[in-house]
Amino acid sequence: MSIPPDHQTQFHIAPVIAELRAMRVRSLALRQRETHPPRLPSRGMLRDIIDGLATVLYPNRLGKGDVTDEGVDYYVGHTLDETLRHLRLQIQRELGFTLEQSGNLNPDRLAIVQQSLELTREFVQTLPKVRALLDSDLQAAFEGDPAARSVDEVLVCYPGIAAIINHRLAHELYQLGLPLIARMISEISHSVTGIDIHPGAQIGPSFFIDHGTGVVIGQTAIIGERVRLYQAVTLGAKRFPTDENGVLIKGNARHPIVEDDVVIYAGATILSAQRSLPTRIRCRPRGFFQ
Repeated sequence: MSIPPDHQTQFHIAPVIAELRAMRVRSLALRQRETHPPRLPSRGMLRDIIDGLATVLYPNRLGKGDVTDEGVDYYVGHTLDETLRHLRLQIQRELGFTLEQSGNLNPDRLAIVQQSLELTREFVQTLPKVRALLDSDLQAAFEGDPAARSVDEVLVCYPGIAAIINHRLAHELYQLGLPLIARMISEISHSVTGIDIHPGAQIGPSFFIDHGTGVVIGQTAIIGERVRLYQAVTLGAKRFPTDENGVLIKGNARHPIVEDDVVIYAGATILSAQRSLPTRIRCRPRGFFQ
């Protein structure tokens, strides 16, 4: 394929474009894809989708800021409808990618379209539950930080709240069988907040991450109610089991269980080997884990 004339620039990029194309072709051949790479969900679109969903949840604080009481329902409805249309397309892409990865190179496109609609409908029904959980998280942050002057300040300023908004939404998508979209959302959040929460982690209400930078919460972690974490806390895995061929076994429960009313201070690293003998973090009489 020839290089378009507008690419014949003073920077002599034509050979680079040709070499990059050859590398893509070789990569597709190695992965047994004949003509095109899979259409993965878009990070840029998912970033916009999360912003849209956050706006729907808190239109007066995370929206445009000029919505009247009379117009708020229209604004929420319009934003939600547009956001869900974009989300449905990203779900279609994940479903197609998953089928291709399983060896189905000619999936039923109509079935994918219908399934994406059903999953989008299921997801939107979770939003009131997500809002209720987030309200409890906001209150926990306000009550847990003497520097917080209002719940509104917590919502718009605290990275821990931004991370938990993204996690609560990503977790619902993960539960619906959309792990790629959910993981991409968690990594977008990680890049912004410095807080790394796997979308599979189960987190109870009234959760607060103070400061937050460097917090890591693994896929199979379970966190109870009214738990508080500080910066640089890791809830990780001590070891990773392998099968008889030495291949890493994925999906096993391997992260700690943090029970209700626990506070974990900065820099703590808590590792668990397996869920059959779980590492459980309980509240001491004064309420702190050290």
